[in-house]
Amino acid sequence: MIEIRHIEEKDQQQLAHVIRSVFEEYGAPLVNTVYDDPRTEHIFDAMAGKNAGYWIVADDGVVLGGCGYYPTEGLPDGYAELVKFYLSPLVRGQGNGAILFSQAIEEARRAGYSHLYIESFPQFSDAVAMYERHGFRHIPQRLGDSGHTATTIFMVKEL
Repeated sequence: MIEIRHIEEKDQQQLAHVIRSVFEEYGAPLVNTVYDDPRTEHIFDAMAGKNAGYWIVADDGVVLGGCGYYPTEGLPDGYAELVKFYLSPLVRGQGNGAILFSQAIEEARRAGYSHLYIESFPQFSDAVAMYERHGFRHIPQRLGDSGHTATTIFMVKEL
């Protein structure tokens, strides 16, 4: 049975596997990205004590994707980053991504953020098109210090 819920500590390794699998599937860069970032193994831990949130989609306890927001260091006041929005092919096209995406945006708004920032890659063109449809606009340069210096697409949405 499909469920969408807050991430739990037990979900971290499965989620890291999903994220890395998506990078491999799309041929996205693997260096200086979420793929080789050691924090990818510790998303639950990273969210603890921060004005942040992360939700996962799971089927019978198997984590199949997630999405969240996080106050990435160096972002302007009032900004959070939409982070680690990745789905296994097993749950794409069923509305799960839309639920996760909407949840993250709404919760970031409730948490007091005025803007959401995204970093991405041309390989994830379907996701970038979805961000555009939901009011994210391209900006010329990176904001904040995610450490993911290989990203080449930067976008912002006012909440």
